[in-house]
Amino acid sequence: MKALSFQNDFSREHAGKDVLASIVVVLVALPLCMGIAVASGVPPALGLITGIVGGILVGFLAGAPLQVSGPAAGLSVIVLEIVQTYGLERLGIIILIAGLCQVVAGLLGLGQWFRAVSPSVIHGMLAGIGVLIFSSQFHVMVDDGPKGNGLKNIISIPEAVYKGIIPLDGSTHHRAALIGAITIVVIILWNIFAKKIKMVPGPLVAVVIGMTVANLLDFPIKYVEIPSSLGDVVQLPTLDVFKSISSNIFIAGASVAFIASAETLLCAVAVDQMHSGARTNYDRELLAQGVGNSICGALGAIPMTGVIVRSAANVEAGGKTRLSAILHGVWILLFVLLLPGVLQKVPTASLAAILVFTGYKLVNFKKMKELLTYGKSEFAIYIVTMVAIVATNLLAGVIIGFALSMAKLIYILTHLDAKLIVCSDKKAANLTLQGSATFMKIPQLAALLEQVPAGAELHVFFKKLDYIDHACLDLLSNWEKQHQSSGGSMTIEWEQLEAKFHSRRMTGALVMPESLKNTP
Repeated sequence: MKALSFQNDFSREHAGKDVLASIVVVLVALPLCMGIAVASGVPPALGLITGIVGGILVGFLAGAPLQVSGPAAGLSVIVLEIVQTYGLERLGIIILIAGLCQVVAGLLGLGQWFRAVSPSVIHGMLAGIGVLIFSSQFHVMVDDGPKGNGLKNIISIPEAVYKGIIPLDGSTHHRAALIGAITIVVIILWNIFAKKIKMVPGPLVAVVIGMTVANLLDFPIKYVEIPSSLGDVVQLPTLDVFKSISSNIFIAGASVAFIASAETLLCAVAVDQMHSGARTNYDRELLAQGVGNSICGALGAIPMTGVIVRSAANVEAGGKTRLSAILHGVWILLFVLLLPGVLQKVPTASLAAILVFTGYKLVNFKKMKELLTYGKSEFAIYIVTMVAIVATNLLAGVIIGFALSMAKLIYILTHLDAKLIVCSDKKAANLTLQGSATFMKIPQLAALLEQVPAGAELHVFFKKLDYIDHACLDLLSNWEKQHQSSGGSMTIEWEQLEAKFHSRRMTGALVMPESLKNTP
């Protein structure tokens, strides 16, 4: 891996733009850091610690200068499961293991390989995460708790709606639901009518309004709990925790590393498309994420990834160098140190409402329509991945989706549709090939060629063929010689391939150029 270099990462010329962009990013990041921590089943302060580390440390080391790192909604599901299974005291050691895995992967130059995942699996993963976040945080939005797994949370949503509308036994669920509803409505209206005010993000406005209403009306609902010192929530791994490390702990750490790395590097790809500056160094970015998650694990905080919402805000606000990402971490730290009382007035219902809206957005209905244009199989992989994540867990769902995409690839590389039509006078025949003609399909192809009448003129149509290897070409060549001896002929109805076929210069498999596949 290339040595880290910061020579061109900072610029006095762009310092002013970076400062302004960092302010926009921190306004987006603050409510999300706390909300994602709540969704992960941990104190909000742990989300703020991750935001600080992701901004200052990872921002300095990152291979994607304009990407902003911090707590990710996509990881909240798997973190919640870890906390429920292994306890909060073991969360840190699992995240530490995940970070070390990322460091090793970065040093070994594996950054590019994490991008080798089918888009249908990635979008299915995001949709599954969206459903899980939506269903779990819907209960938190009414000051209730998640019901367990994803299916139970979904099934019990009507119960949460009932609690949010009708007060029972003097409970205050309906008041929390009111704050949550106000928060969502403000986000929607802000996105519609205040698009030009990019300096003020909708979630922040919604939280401020929800906080104001809840405090003015003195609602007896749950509020964010922020300690006077972040050191009070830091949980350094103890000797007993290290002694309790098992194979399941390592598997959990590897799972976090895989999901976090894939989400980070795919986010980096998207960020690269938003600006014309320096491109991402994927191995360096993976190493930086590993260092950041190792530190977060040592502090007992939640894991981080590169986050598209904050990164997009950074680019749109005019960020030019890594300084904007670093400063956003500094602002979070100063806010927590100087104004903890303000954070303690934020209703958890408002933070949950932001994540309910985020979960809904992750189930991207436009992406579903787009995948359908690539074929029903891509859409099916998307749906199966999403359902599998909701029905089982995040890692199992991703593995199922990945297995399906691999099965589709194997099917494409081994499937051949071959159709022979012989004219009634048996003087001509058409052979149409579609798919991949490999050595595995020689028996099928040979059987069809044997059905061609002696002396007939055979037209072979390759237009819809994706791939043909040397073995099939050799079969056609030998068959043509035998057929000519009986007075017949063979014509390949694809000019570019015909020239190569008759040149007799084939030295290996022939793959159609992409630019020629759709030639009329």
